[in-house]
Amino acid sequence: MEVMRMAISGTQRGKLISAGYTSLSSLSSVSPLLLARDLNISEVEALEILKAASHSGRLDTSGGNHAILTGAQNAWEMFEDSCIRITTSSADVDDILGGGISCKQVTEIGGIPGIGKTQFGIQLAVNVQIPADFGGLGGKAVYVDTEGSFMVERALQIAQGCVDDMENDNCFRQRNIRAVKDKLLPKDFLANIFHFRICSYTELIAMINHLDKWVSEHRNVKLVVIDSVTFYFRQDFEDMAQRTRILGEMALKLMKLAQKFNLAVVLLNQAATKCSEGSYQLTLALGDSWSHASTNRVILYWKGDERCAYIDKSTSLPSAYAPYAITTKGIRNSSKTCKRTKMM
Repeated sequence: MEVMRMAISGTQRGKLISAGYTSLSSLSSVSPLLLARDLNISEVEALEILKAASHSGRLDTSGGNHAILTGAQNAWEMFEDSCIRITTSSADVDDILGGGISCKQVTEIGGIPGIGKTQFGIQLAVNVQIPADFGGLGGKAVYVDTEGSFMVERALQIAQGCVDDMENDNCFRQRNIRAVKDKLLPKDFLANIFHFRICSYTELIAMINHLDKWVSEHRNVKLVVIDSVTFYFRQDFEDMAQRTRILGEMALKLMKLAQKFNLAVVLLNQAATKCSEGSYQLTLALGDSWSHASTNRVILYWKGDERCAYIDKSTSLPSAYAPYAITTKGIRNSSKTCKRTKMM
């Protein structure tokens, strides 16, 4: 967190973080008057903070003999990275997602209460651990829980369902399953899900700011789930401009995290209704500006008595929907239909 390196008091740092100013770039274009208002301090004190930020920025930009341009990646490497995906355990949903949830991308999954958002989150936290011998990533998961909806008993059920599916898969029955038997214990799946209970939006901001360092210290994390990104930002804010700025910085950090560590970020969101040309339609919460924060946006909804997943927005996937079911084992294909349907 860049503001932690600034030569200011701890109280001032705390106020900056709470107001969403966590990087030097976030302070580069703000006026002393606006900063004073956001932090509830005097304009003189705000000016001193901005001077400290400017000084810190000058210290950080002394590059010496380092190359100006770094981090280039060729297009083929980018394509290969985009092929690394995490199955949802529903072949139909995987189909419309191009094979599953993509690494190096941010995917937002949202819908009304009871539609199965947390079920998807837990399912992915289990599935990211499927061993490479079974076509998985053999990775670990971080589960950031803002609503207290993560249930370890349900995670155990889904883990057992995942193990059962692997052991019963005809493709692997002919292999020596004993060689990977030690990787197929449900308790080990739970041991590789790192759960963080978050109780305020300031905790969520701090968590996201420290994720880069945490992931770098914990080997093989391939998934970060935030359940949900909406909860505290729907009820604790009156200043919408401040909320938009905080959410924008969070989205940028999560995208950088996904790309740096080649992992998938999944943001669970709540549903909202939007009026368009006199009619109401289902959309996701946090407004239009937030809708651009993810690479892929999936809306879960009811179609009659059947659950469906709809690709609402994606940089590479066509709009389409697929039915799915929630069983005792977790997310699975719907028993009624297994057909992918495009939306025109």
